[in-house]
Amino acid sequence: MKTPSFKRWLYKMEYKYSRHAIQNLMLVITAGMLIVLVGSFINPGISSYLTLNRSAILSGQVWRLVTFIFVPPISSNIFFTLLGIYFYYFVGSTLESTWGSMKFNIYYLCGIIGLIVSTMVTGYADTFYLNMSLFFAFSVLYPENQVLLFFVIPVKMKWLGVLNAVMFAFNFMAGGWATRGAIIAVLVVFLIFFWSETIGLFRKLSSNNTQRNFKKNYKPNGNNTINWPK
Repeated sequence: MKTPSFKRWLYKMEYKYSRHAIQNLMLVITAGMLIVLVGSFINPGISSYLTLNRSAILSGQVWRLVTFIFVPPISSNIFFTLLGIYFYYFVGSTLESTWGSMKFNIYYLCGIIGLIVSTMVTGYADTFYLNMSLFFAFSVLYPENQVLLFFVIPVKMKWLGVLNAVMFAFNFMAGGWATRGAIIAVLVVFLIFFWSETIGLFRKLSSNNTQRNFKKNYKPNGNNTINWPK
């Protein structure tokens, strides 16, 4: 769990070593995804040589420890693939501008290490859940921000974060061990960085629901009592 000492360490790293961080990391990653996407039109099987695969890595294909980062989100529809890449860039670049490059680098690197460890146990992993964990971070930092879902439907980030959590839970129960391992790896990293903020957000949501229920059921009478529903 995140502690004040961990926060201080992150601030110290940002203050002392920010000049050594990779600037615009998400731009680098999403640009790599676009290159791989274009390459997949030329050679449809190119992604299979880049993904995290335990057997391939142990046989000597160590480049996969890096190249899997640039494999784009898998979709049969090119529009949704491009939308996913844009989404990763938008959320990642916003977090980097909020945190600073060093903290964002550390977060993403910890996620990469977690996925590699998960791969050594389960056999396979990709960056889908790591990049979706950025969405959790965005939802915790900007819960009241409103975005247009599918460019049409206005939705606050906190509710999209809840929807994302439901998706994680469903995939954890329905998926195989590779999926479960990847989810556990990225959630551990997320909670290390965002434990207190996540608890605070849940408390705020719970408090808001309590206040709404109070206002809904409060009916003043002559005795100044509350008429709760039976």
